Amino acid sequence: MASASSEQRRLLDQAAGFVSQSWLFVVFFIGFFVFWEYAVVLFDIPRYILTPPSLIVKNGWADLPRLLEYTWVTGVETVLGYVVAVVVALPLGLAIAFSSFLRKTIYPFFVCLEMTPKIAFAPLFISWLGFGLLPKVIIVFLVCFFPIVLNAILAFNSLSEELTRFSRSTGAGVWRTFIKIRLPAAMPQCFVGFKYAAINATVGAAIAEFIGSDQGLGFYIQIVTGNMRPDLAFAGIFFLTLLGLALFGVVTLAERLLIPWHISVRRTSH
Repeated sequence: MASASSEQRRLLDQAAGFVSQSWLFVVFFIGFFVFWEYAVVLFDIPRYILTPPSLIVKNGWADLPRLLEYTWVTGVETVLGYVVAVVVALPLGLAIAFSSFLRKTIYPFFVCLEMTPKIAFAPLFISWLGFGLLPKVIIVFLVCFFPIVLNAILAFNSLSEELTRFSRSTGAGVWRTFIKIRLPAAMPQCFVGFKYAAINATVGAAIAEFIGSDQGLGFYIQIVTGNMRPDLAFAGIFFLTLLGLALFGVVTLAERLLIPWHISVRRTSH
C-alpha cells in the first residue's frame, strides 16, 4: 500500500511539473488558433486563401479515411528510409572515425554531398525507378543518412586521449574499452544526429511525393492545393506534423532508455 501511494505521489508530481512547464505553451497554442479563427472573419479573408480552424477540423474529419490511408503510406516511406539510414550510417561513421584512409577519402565526399540539396536528386530517382515506394525511401534515406553519419564520426572521435590511456592502464582491451567507455561516450552525440534526421525524415518523404507520386500526404497536399482547398491542405499538414512528432518522440524515448545518465536526459526529466 505504501509503495502504491508513493508511486501515485510520484506520478502526481510529474503531472504537476509537466503542467507548470507547459501551461504557457498551451495558452499560446489556444490563443493562436482563436485569433486565427476570428481573424479570417474579421478581415474577410476568402475561404480559398485561408480557412478557419473549425472548418479545417470539420472537412478534415469528413475526409479522414483518405487522410489515414495516405498517412500510412508516408509513414512507411519515412520509417523505412530512417531505419535504413541508421543501420548504414552508424557503422560507417564508426569505420570512418577509426580509419585515416576513409577520413581522407569518403569523409570529404560525404561533406560535399551534405551541402547538395537532396531534392535535386528526387527527379532522377523517380525517372530511374518510377513512382513506387523505392525512390521515396531513397530520398528519405539521403536526408537522414548524412546527419547521422557526420555526427557519428564526431562522436567516435570525441573521446579524449587521456581517458583512452586510462582505460588501457587498467588492463582493458580494445573491445572492452569500446563497449564500456567509447560507445557510451559517443551515444549522446549520435542521438543528436538521430533526432536531427528524425526531424527531416517526413520532409524528405513529402518532397519526394510532391515531385512524383500518386499517393501519400505530399501528393494529397499538392492535389487539394491545386483544387483551391486550403482546409484539406492544412489537414494534410497536420497529419504530416503528427507523423514527424511521432518519429521524433520514439527517438527521444530511445535516448531516455539508452543514456538515462546523460545531462541532457536528466535535465529534461525534471
